[in-house]
Amino acid sequence: MRFADLHLHTIFSDGTYTAEELISEVAKIGINTVAITDHDTVEGIVPSLEAAGEKDIEVIPAIELTAEHDGLEIHILGYFINYESRNLREKLNFLKANRRERMYKMVDKLKKMNVAIEADEVFKLAAGAPAGRLHLARALVKAGYVRSIYDAFHKYIGDQAPAYICGFRLKPSESIKLIRDNGGIPVLAHPYSMKRDDLIPVFVDYGIRGLEVYYPEHTKAMTDHYKGIAEKYGLLITGGSDCHGNAKPEVKLGAIKLPYSFVEKLKQEKTKIR
Repeated sequence: MRFADLHLHTIFSDGTYTAEELISEVAKIGINTVAITDHDTVEGIVPSLEAAGEKDIEVIPAIELTAEHDGLEIHILGYFINYESRNLREKLNFLKANRRERMYKMVDKLKKMNVAIEADEVFKLAAGAPAGRLHLARALVKAGYVRSIYDAFHKYIGDQAPAYICGFRLKPSESIKLIRDNGGIPVLAHPYSMKRDDLIPVFVDYGIRGLEVYYPEHTKAMTDHYKGIAEKYGLLITGGSDCHGNAKPEVKLGAIKLPYSFVEKLKQEKTKIR
C-alpha cells in the first residue's frame, strides 16, 4: 500500500526540517506522498519537489493559511495550489508583513509581564520565514523563561494566554477564495481546535471542500465525529501529522499514515476545478 502525510512543515515556516531532511525522513518511514503545508508561504515547495525527485516521493504543493474570525484563529489548508501565481505571492507578502507586526505586539505584551524578549531574536530564529508563535515559543525556551514549548503556549502565548494576539487580516472567506482562485482545494485544518463546530457549515457556504479528520490530537471519538460532519456536507476527508520537527518533538513524522485512496479523491476534486 501507498501512504500519505498531508500536513507537514519545513524551515520555510516554523518547522525545523529543511526540505531535504524532511523528504529523507519521510522515505525512511514508508510514506510515499506528502503535502508541504507551510504557514502562509509556498517557499518550501520547490526545494521539496527537487529533493523528492531522487527518492520516488510524491509532493503535493500546498499551504496552510491563517485567518481570523471574531478573534478566533482559523487554519485553512490549500492542496494542489498554484504556488507560482503572482497574485498568491503578493497576498502572502502581505500576510508576512502582518505576522511581523503581530510579533512586535506580542513581544510588547511580554515585556509588560517582565519577559524581556526582543522581536529581533524571534526573527533570527525564523531565519526569513514568516514569524509565528512557535518561533516565539522557541525564543522563550532559549531565554530560560519556560522549560518547554508547551509551557510557553500554556503560560504566555496560547489562544487564551495573556500575551496572545490574533492579528491576522484575512477572513476565512477570503482565505478560501484565495486558495480556490489559485487552483487549490481548501480544507479546514484540525477542526477540533476551533471549538466551534457551528462554523463548519458557514465555511461550507464560503467554499470549503474538506475537513482534516485524521489528526494526532483527535481522539477516536473526535475522528468519528468529524468524519460524520464531512459525510453530512459532502466534504473530502484528509489527514496529516502536522509535524514541525524538533520544534514540536511530541508530534512524530508519520503519526498519521493516510491510505493513498484519500489522495486519489483529492486529485479527482482537482480535475473539477481546472
